[in-house]
Amino acid sequence: MLTHHRFPVSLSLISLDLPVRSAVDTSATLYQKELSRFHLLLNFPAVPSSTRASEQPAVAVETSQMLWLDISPYRVIMTVQGNGNFSYRHLWQNRMYGRSRYWLQSDALNGIGQLHLRNFTRSLTLTGEPLPEHLRLEYELWSDKLQLGRYVLDLEIHH
Repeated sequence: MLTHHRFPVSLSLISLDLPVRSAVDTSATLYQKELSRFHLLLNFPAVPSSTRASEQPAVAVETSQMLWLDISPYRVIMTVQGNGNFSYRHLWQNRMYGRSRYWLQSDALNGIGQLHLRNFTRSLTLTGEPLPEHLRLEYELWSDKLQLGRYVLDLEIHH
């Protein structure tokens, strides 16, 4: 059962206790894998890399990142891949701890460096039938015993 639809989407990530806020409005392709399992694929502009004050600004190159969500009422996996310098994957399950992995590629790191964190999903809500319309995730990000913030990921799919 593989069907797909193209819809406009609004995706935001907000920190509840840090000055972090990101939002994007774009179009995405929604693939229905099973009755209540979906893949959502979208492209969005990459975060520009910073340069040192002593360096001359380089010519801006348009790059984008690909975001892939595996969505079900019980679990969400988000993978972001971009220009080869920074990628990450989160696994969220309602009221459970999951993994957050970050991959950094840099000449200074002599290859690829990985960072593993834990997240605790406070709530996962998926609404809409037969196709999803709204996903809301509230989670905490942890490094060992240190909480790195509380976040809300909000996805609206406009049918």
